[in-house]
Amino acid sequence: QVQLVESGGGLVQPGGSLRLSCAVSGRSLNYYAIGWFRQAPGKEREGISCINNSGGTRYSDSVKGRFTISRDNAKNTVYLQLNSLKPEDTAVYYCAADSLPFRPCMLSTTYNDWGRGTQVTVSS
Repeated sequence: QVQLVESGGGLVQPGGSLRLSCAVSGRSLNYYAIGWFRQAPGKEREGISCINNSGGTRYSDSVKGRFTISRDNAKNTVYLQLNSLKPEDTAVYYCAADSLPFRPCMLSTTYNDWGRGTQVTVSS
């Protein structure tokens, strides 16, 4: 079983940036696709980005052009760079791991292993 720990969240002004990290332990990151999700109060969990074990990436329309996902297999870590943040980006951000190929990486039901989340608050 793999463990995931998110970090890097915080309070930032609109237009600002943050870099979130998802540290993976228990097994090599090489075996996993990683998805990033977020959940705002009163809303459903939303898939925002994912990266497969070949480095292929996907983004939701809500973050495309502002967020960038990357992975460093040597450090067993996946990053999500958040730029041009908006108040509507405020949410708890989660990462999740999937070891099976060819599954829809933007769907939360694809994933069995999740981190506990990190809070991102965008406010002036």
